[in-house]
Amino acid sequence: MERLNDITVFIQVVESGSFTLAAEKLGISKSVVSKYVTRLENGLGARLLNRSTRRLSLTEVGRNYFEQCKYGLEAIERAEAEVTKLQKAPLGVLRVNVPMSFGILHIAPLLPEFQQKYPGVTVDMVLEDRQVDLIDEGVDLAIRIAEMTDSSLVARRLGPCRHVVCASPAYLAENGIPSTPEELQVHNAICYRYHDSPTSWRFIDPDGAHISVQVSGSIQVNNSLALKQVLLAGGGIALTPTFVVGDELRTGTLQEVVSRYRKNQLSIYAVYPQRRHLSPKVTSFVDFLAERISEYPTWDQSHTNAVSELQQHSIEKL
Repeated sequence: MERLNDITVFIQVVESGSFTLAAEKLGISKSVVSKYVTRLENGLGARLLNRSTRRLSLTEVGRNYFEQCKYGLEAIERAEAEVTKLQKAPLGVLRVNVPMSFGILHIAPLLPEFQQKYPGVTVDMVLEDRQVDLIDEGVDLAIRIAEMTDSSLVARRLGPCRHVVCASPAYLAENGIPSTPEELQVHNAICYRYHDSPTSWRFIDPDGAHISVQVSGSIQVNNSLALKQVLLAGGGIALTPTFVVGDELRTGTLQEVVSRYRKNQLSIYAVYPQRRHLSPKVTSFVDFLAERISEYPTWDQSHTNAVSELQQHSIEKL
């Protein structure tokens, strides 16, 4: 920092043509200006200026040094101006890591709206289910669906991730409709590989007691969209998030079972490395997602509406 101050004074002396004018422009004394320039020359081991009582001129070394330093300071000023610009408005490339299925179904459709609202931001969205290291891989923020534990990352909850057990009407017609978690053990379970325990499904009964059942099946997948296709084809029964099957539950192409038993509920988070000096491009995207996901997201609304309609239809039949 001391060397940078000396260089700034040196450039001002050259541009002003005298120590006196430089001192006036910098708001310091002439002796301090002389001290800074002398210290710079001593540090470099070279004379930069030829001084006389009437005239000030650059040495050959001084001229080359002046030109390089002036270019360097201008580059620093441009860099600082760019930082200030980026910190005032959402601008630049936003690198986002999102789980595959959630990103395809619910983040990708929102991007055109975000782009229209913040045209200065370019979104670089990477879809993958592995948990990336945000700092090592240069990611601005990630969407994670989990039970967040203590972490060095900042996490903002965007909404819930509810689960259901469901299957196609054709599968249930052929294999029976389970009414309790224990009855799931005789069904062909389609398991999601990235669950902490893919074959151990946990429930809470109407009295609040926790139940864990071991399921088994002939198919295991590492992608929720593929799992849904297996379900639609009548391949089995699965415990899966409502954000994957909300529309199918609404239309009846998939049917929820053991609905009296609550399932393990996770949350959807936006995570980023730190809160301090967070860039506007990150805060704008997180705020945007929080508004659109919320505590009661659209995929749960469609599911609940379908259940309500079914219940009302049953009452009318009675």
